[in-house]
Amino acid sequence: MTTSSSPSPSTPLPATTPATSAASMAEHEQVVFCHDRATGLRAIIGIYSTALGPALGGTRFYPYASEEAALADVLRLSRGMAYKNAVAGLDLGGGKAVIIGDPATDKTPELLRAYGRFVESLGGRYVTACDVGTYVADMDVVSETTRFATGRSEANGGAGDSSVLTAYGVFQGMRACAQHLWGEPTLKGRTVGIAGVGKVGRILTGHLLEDGAHVVVTDVNEQAVAALKAAHPEIDVVAETAALVRADLDVYAPCALGGALDEQTVASLRATVVCGGANNQLVTEGPGGTADQLKARGITYAPDFLVNAGGVIQVSDELHGFDFERAKKGATAIFDHTLEVLETATARDITPAAAADHIAEERMAAKAAGGIWLPAG
Repeated sequence: MTTSSSPSPSTPLPATTPATSAASMAEHEQVVFCHDRATGLRAIIGIYSTALGPALGGTRFYPYASEEAALADVLRLSRGMAYKNAVAGLDLGGGKAVIIGDPATDKTPELLRAYGRFVESLGGRYVTACDVGTYVADMDVVSETTRFATGRSEANGGAGDSSVLTAYGVFQGMRACAQHLWGEPTLKGRTVGIAGVGKVGRILTGHLLEDGAHVVVTDVNEQAVAALKAAHPEIDVVAETAALVRADLDVYAPCALGGALDEQTVASLRATVVCGGANNQLVTEGPGGTADQLKARGITYAPDFLVNAGGVIQVSDELHGFDFERAKKGATAIFDHTLEVLETATARDITPAAAADHIAEERMAAKAAGGIWLPAG
């Protein structure tokens, strides 16, 4: 499995056939096709599992080439969310939704409200949030017609920008890697290379500098790099990701696009640890895939869908009336969960990606006897 919940819009969609989609649907508890003629809404909601609780996952607004491509994506992503929520220790199942269309031209308040009515019709079995093509302002509109929308603005009772705890969670994952490999939960004196200094990478830089790390960054956005350098003159900058990959690093942190770890990158890496906020970092999965290639080179990989779970922890806290300190405590636990994954991988002589999957599967299986989640009453 080893996928995270929100790949970059530039990440190619997986090849699929009607047979593979049918097989994937058979694994899911529920798949809902939504169509509203008045607004033109076409959406699919996939609920992979509610063994641990309501299925939480974002809504992607994307111009899919076909309904089949949209179905393949929502099935893959909803399964990924089930694993992400389980390994993060959340009492939540996994779900995802896709809206078919171009968000730049097709998104309207009326369409979002229609979508919210479909979410509401599921009675809380699926809880939505932001993803590619949807934003905090959109969740505010969706919440006008459903009680089950998270990722709302602070003014609307939500958590606001989830990058704060996403970055904090990645930092906790790095601390766990340091504890596992070097015996101390700190990056003090270590060199960390960050590829991508948008919101998550920028905030992560601050945590690392405060911890005493030496930080090297790169980004295609020269303005973002210049702003970060102005705020933190002590950081170093390299011109491109390829140069950062080949640099003498202790930790490499992909924090930009998906697909960051391909065969060439893994072969060139000089870091001991890979731990970053980007989604879908592993280009190939399964036996002989990217995770195995990293293990063969002695590089410790902190699964992206575990260490970047701070965002989903943050938005899930809205279900209880958002409290930042409570959400931060949940994100702090990423340290313990990452350490558990790394220790399990070592004990079983498997990759951390496989260990994370096993832990998630064991947690879901332990609760599966309780059946599907239904709203109280």
